[in-house]
Amino acid sequence: MKARPFRIRDWSLRDLVAISRINETEIPHVSSITVAELKVLAEQSFYFRLLESESGDIAGFVLALDETATYSSLNFQWFKSRYPRFIYIDRVVVSASYQGLGIGRLLYEDLEEVAKRSSSPLACEVNTRPPNPGSLRFHQRFGFREVGVQNTEGGKKTVALLLRER
Repeated sequence: MKARPFRIRDWSLRDLVAISRINETEIPHVSSITVAELKVLAEQSFYFRLLESESGDIAGFVLALDETATYSSLNFQWFKSRYPRFIYIDRVVVSASYQGLGIGRLLYEDLEEVAKRSSSPLACEVNTRPPNPGSLRFHQRFGFREVGVQNTEGGKKTVALLLRER
């Protein structure tokens, strides 16, 4: 298979509809989000970058917030109540047609480079019910370890809360 050239770039307002669409295709691995909600998170994000194909398709994205964000997510609040500083990876999504090409790895490596300025640990959650074993393996390869478990969405989901010390 011929390698596809990509470039990592910051989000822009014109991207939000497409990013929301990609996000919605990956439910239940990520939670649903409207374009308006995405805009609010984007504007206070520590890191919100996407990987774009040569043809201009959004292949994937990562959105991360630090402890200063105002975000009501139960998982974000779990970390906020326990850690004075952290970078919370709210969502990492790779478009179905680009999965298996290392897009998530490229975005995480870029996030790691940006986060070097901070000594804050990286934090995230991964569904264990419904299970998301691929994401769990991905995060374990990046050195994340489980620091808690939490039920969300009225008990419909269970997540492993993960942390990577820096």
